[in-house]
Amino acid sequence: MAEPIEAALGRAYRDNPQLNAQRAQLRVTDENVPQALSGYRPKVGLTATVGEQHTNLTELTSPSGAPLPAGTSPYTILKGTTTPYSYGISVQQNLFNGFQTANKTRTAESQVLAGREGLRVMEQTVLLNAATIYMDVLRDTANVEIQKSNVSMLRQVLGETKKRFSVQDVTATDVAQSEAQLAAAESALLNAEYNLATSKAQYESIIGVAPVDLRPATPVERYAPPTLPTAIEVGSRLNPNITSAMYGIDVAYLQVKIAQGALYPSLSVQGTVQQISEPAIGETFQFNASVLGQLNVPLYQGGGEYSLIRQSKETLGQQRLSLDLVRNQTRALVVQSWSQTIAAKGELQKAQVQVSAAEAAVNGVSKELRVGERTTFDLLQAQQILVNARVALITAQHDRVVASYNLLASVGELSPTTLHLPTQLYDPMVHYQQVRDAWSGMRTPDGQ
Repeated sequence: MAEPIEAALGRAYRDNPQLNAQRAQLRVTDENVPQALSGYRPKVGLTATVGEQHTNLTELTSPSGAPLPAGTSPYTILKGTTTPYSYGISVQQNLFNGFQTANKTRTAESQVLAGREGLRVMEQTVLLNAATIYMDVLRDTANVEIQKSNVSMLRQVLGETKKRFSVQDVTATDVAQSEAQLAAAESALLNAEYNLATSKAQYESIIGVAPVDLRPATPVERYAPPTLPTAIEVGSRLNPNITSAMYGIDVAYLQVKIAQGALYPSLSVQGTVQQISEPAIGETFQFNASVLGQLNVPLYQGGGEYSLIRQSKETLGQQRLSLDLVRNQTRALVVQSWSQTIAAKGELQKAQVQVSAAEAAVNGVSKELRVGERTTFDLLQAQQILVNARVALITAQHDRVVASYNLLASVGELSPTTLHLPTQLYDPMVHYQQVRDAWSGMRTPDGQ
């Protein structure tokens, strides 16, 4: 069965390994959020000890030097072996750390949003590459057929020229010209077959299956904004490179806040409960419980924290300049894609006129050749012009469709939703919600 371009793009959207790797990278980024949220949660630890303890203690019975009764040793000796063991639990809760936990959480969320825009960039790249290679295979397949037809026609011309030479109706020069033209055509056929084989290999690499009976595709600029100013405005809002850079500014701004948090005091509370058996000779049980608050006020830590704040501010400034650069590049890309689409329309119309005229010329020269008004060389020239015109036509058809996909990508609307692709959409929110509030667990949501 023939595979339309929509089915091929849907397959690439679902199975392309580069795109799936980007999705996996976004799932990695999702885990930054629960890691940041862990700063709000208590840290609980369980301790236990067991072992053997030998004691040999000699001390003065009367350390003050008071006289002892007669026959009493001035020393007290404690000697023995015990097997003490203990177990306890400690809980530590951060109360205030200069808003670092809150800012780290917001940073992680901004990184997730930036990662989603990065995924959109990759989706557009894969879909554009898939559409381009689809049209490449169609173009190269048609080119092979054109070159085969040309070789067949030139072989026929060479045969007829040799027959005419045998009756001295033409000269040896006509035969040589026909042979040279045939050799050039056969060389062009080999090159066309090589290009087709290369395109098929790239098609399978991007889309995942070998191309089989592809259908002609139509342009998709009907999904694009109707005017250039509107396209520029839409691209400034929806192009994922711009939105990703905007989230990058958010991340850089929050990194400044995190660095400044190192100058704030921190407050935490820790509770400990411990039970010890046979802590010493003559003692059988000991129980300890404590609740301690700890306040840490940084005064001076070598100046590294101030350097980090300055560095973070410079990074923020760099991100803002990068956003301006990306906006300018996006605007230029939209204008370029719009111009390419218009130029591709004009080239296609001219190529169609050229093919019609070249076909008429070949038919006319063939008739005139039969009545002796044209030479074999005239026919070979007309045939080569026709071949070039047909190649130009299929190239223009290829460029017309590819330019429309480039236009959609430049404004940020090259997506399976816009193209109505027959495939299930990947929703990055599913994994994010599955892991965001997870307090424990080593398995990923897909069971790994």
